[in-house]
Amino acid sequence: MIVILTDFGHSEYLGVMKGVIYAIKKNTKIVDLSNFVSHHNIKEGAWILYKNYRHFPKNTIFLCVVDPGVGSKRQCIAVKTKNYFFVGPDNGLMHKAIFEDGMIYAVKLPVKNASMTFHGRDVFAKAAAMLEKKIKIEMLGAKTAIKTKLDFHLKGRQGEAVRIDNFGNIITNLGSLNKNSYNVKAKNFNQKLGFCKTYESAPANKLFLIKGSSGTLEISVKNSSASAKLKLKAGDKIEIS
Repeated sequence: MIVILTDFGHSEYLGVMKGVIYAIKKNTKIVDLSNFVSHHNIKEGAWILYKNYRHFPKNTIFLCVVDPGVGSKRQCIAVKTKNYFFVGPDNGLMHKAIFEDGMIYAVKLPVKNASMTFHGRDVFAKAAAMLEKKIKIEMLGAKTAIKTKLDFHLKGRQGEAVRIDNFGNIITNLGSLNKNSYNVKAKNFNQKLGFCKTYESAPANKLFLIKGSSGTLEISVKNSSASAKLKLKAGDKIEIS
């Protein structure tokens, strides 16, 4: 199985990557984790991968392309971990997931004759398909080390908005303190917000906090968009105490 994570949206770039995979291994099972990462937002893509990869079967191959540095000197890599494979740019996108699962082996993928603007098609999709064909990772390139690390800001009770989902929920990397209300500070916002266990129990048209499926606190509005109200974006610092 190949699981795809990109910022390609509805573009043709996603379709042609799948075409490359099927041309190499016709009966491949392909699953889209998400193709709507905010454009060029490596951190948001990293959070989505980090919080979701473990829900897939062992030996799943994650094909990850959020790659604003395409064509630069950053490495193209394929990585074997304890339970999975990861293919994509060495720009931090896959770092948290790889090292949580336990890195075993990494190779630098060759880019000769590849498009300088579309390594997803010419390098990463091909490598993922070869792994799906059970080609040993050692055959795909020279052994390497991951050079780019990525982490999310976390200092005491100050963290960050790691993702704005398509419902407008502001997902943070801050854990719950099992409180009924919290003080929330972000940009020009400084208010006490109540905590609700479910969306159903939340008050209408008011900001509140909820523990989301990633296990961290989210700022939400019942049947509406918290992001539209607070004008926050992924990467903005948030303090919740």
